[in-house]
Order: sequence, then C-alpha cells, then structure tokens
Amino acid sequence: MTHARTRQTFHDMIAQPTADEAARQEYTHSLRFHLLADLWPGTRKTWDAKYAAQFRKEHCRDPKKRREVAEIMQRDPYWQVGSSLRRINQEIMWDTYGEKIEKHLDDLIAKAKKYRDSNRKLGSLMLDPDLEIPRYHTAVDIHIQPGAYHTDLTEDDVFAGALYDDVIWMFFMHAGGGLNDSAGRSIIAWLKQQHPSFAPKRILDIGCTVGHSTLPYVDAYPGAEVHAIDVGAPVLRYAHARAEALGKPVHYGQQNAEATSFPDGHFDLVVSHLMFHETSSKAMPAIFDEAHRLLAPGGIMVHQDIAPGSFIGDSVDQFSMDWSTHYNAEPFIAKLMDLDHGQIAVDAGFAKKNVLELDIDALREAHAHRAVGNQQHITYARK
Repeated sequence: MTHARTRQTFHDMIAQPTADEAARQEYTHSLRFHLLADLWPGTRKTWDAKYAAQFRKEHCRDPKKRREVAEIMQRDPYWQVGSSLRRINQEIMWDTYGEKIEKHLDDLIAKAKKYRDSNRKLGSLMLDPDLEIPRYHTAVDIHIQPGAYHTDLTEDDVFAGALYDDVIWMFFMHAGGGLNDSAGRSIIAWLKQQHPSFAPKRILDIGCTVGHSTLPYVDAYPGAEVHAIDVGAPVLRYAHARAEALGKPVHYGQQNAEATSFPDGHFDLVVSHLMFHETSSKAMPAIFDEAHRLLAPGGIMVHQDIAPGSFIGDSVDQFSMDWSTHYNAEPFIAKLMDLDHGQIAVDAGFAKKNVLELDIDALREAHAHRAVGNQQHITYARK
C-alpha cells in the first residue's frame, strides 16, 4: 500500500513508524525540502549580488573555477548558515530513522532469514565473508550514514539496508516514487526508446545497495536473469528479502565490481545507478574494464551518475554540487567531475563510435525522471 501522507510504498521489510515516529520523519523531510528548495538557491542569488561582477573580471577567460568560488563563498555568512543547516539535517535524518530501525531490527532480521531460507524463494543470496571491503568504503561513513553500507552490527544484520531503504526515499524528497526506483525506470525507458528490440538474457546491476534500481529490470525484461552485486553484506541481506517480499526474482551477490567472479561475456546489459561517486579514481577505470569483460558481443553498458564538469553549468553550479565532497562524506565527487567518463570507456576497450555521454535531459525525454537531480548524466557504450 502507499501511505497517504508520505506516499512511500510499504512492504514487508519496511519498519512501520508509530504516529510519533512518522511526525518526526515528516519534520526531518520538511526541513530538508525547505533547505534545498527555498534556502539553498539563495547561494546563487548571494553570489550574483555580491561577487559575480568582480569574479567575471578576474576569470573571464576560464569560467570553470569552482575552487575559486569556494574560497569566496565559504567565507560568506549566508552560505555558512545554509551549509551548517544541511549538515545538521543530514545528521538528524540518520538519527530519526535509525532509532526506528533499531526498535524493529530483531523482527527485520527474522524476516530476512525467513526469506533467505524459504524453499519458495524466487532469487538467491550469496555472501562472501572473506571479501576485502575497499578502502573507499571503509575510510568514511558514506553520506555520514553510521557504519556506511558494509558494517555488520550483529549476526545476520540488515540494519544498514533497512535504514537506507527508508532514508534514501526521503533523501530524494519523494521524486523517486514510492519504491524509489525512478533511476532504474528512467534508464530502462531510454534503452527501450533507443533499442526497442533489445532483449537481454542476463543483466547485472553493480553497486546495487538495497536494489531500488535493480527491480525495474525484472519487469522490463521478462525472462531475463537479473543479478545484482554490492560489497556490503547487510544491504544485500536486506535487498534479497526486499525483492522476495515484492515478488521479484533477483540473484544478489557480495562482490567487488572491480573484479567479479562471473565469466567473460556473461551479460548482455551491465548497469549502475549513482554508484561511481562512492568509489575512487583507481576503482572507476577498473570497473569499466570489468564491465567490458563481462559483456557479450553487442552487449550494452549504462552508468548513471554525477556529471563531469563539462556537463554542469558554471563554476557556481559546480561549487554547489561539490558540497557533498566536503560535508557529506562523499570525497570522490570532486574528482569525478574532473574525469572524462567517455574516455574511460574507450580506454576500457569500447570503440569510440559506440560510446555516448548524455545529460539528464535525455532521460527526461524518455521518462519523467526527477529522482537524481539536474546535475546527472549517463555514460553509454555498446561492445
């Protein structure tokens, strides 16, 4: 069912809030919406009113100067207040939802185990307790989510997954739909528009977290074998149970996308959704290389993530996008904006003529896509 107030689609693995918890969640969401929709745009107005004219005189030949913009704006009282409130809201968000999940954790673990051990399960779950978690996950708590995606708090833990499922829907302020699956649905709509006869037999979603964007591929390509991998055990346990609760057959595995155990040419479609900005400058080319290895001849790779700087507006837009690099424990965002994603695909072995980079407007034309914001793009390649 869909909650009339929040429009979040509840399923068996969602921890149902009490009235007090729902009120607290609504406050957290309303504050976030106010900050991003009403307060944060004032950064641009402040810049235009106080600093733009002088900046243009000094940097007229090179408008892509987000670091110089940062040196100015980080001293501005308006930006300081807005930035502090965004960070505080992020911390409140994790506390609000985390306390609710903690109360339900034993029940959620029991449900996940029941789905895992059922003789009637649709998909599968394979975990690797010996997998070395990459440092770009262990060095920081991504999004300042306590423990990030990979930390087990107890045996058979699903806390990180349950927390992420609840919070990420609110994080995108309803735009992802009741199941927060708009990113996957948008890429599918674009693929069907560009390749109407494309019928993949095997699909791989890398960096799947709890499978928000994975599940739409099950419905979009009936009969396809859908696999999804991530490095975090607690999010995968939850993802598998969530998929089972929603009646979707997906095979989840704990693997590092830089080097998987799948054979060469095993997949017809390899996708990712907002994953690369949580990796590193060394991991990203390795993952592109691995995707090329995994694709069968004629197979397609599509990665959706934060755009390179050339796809983002001016230096002020880039500065705003860079906020999470410094204050939301996502240190790779700044570097990701400086990389040439298309060239990385070519270096991985894809022919340049078969590589395409598109901004978010391409997805909007194919699907009413709002979930990932305006400063996103996709890297497409066909083997």
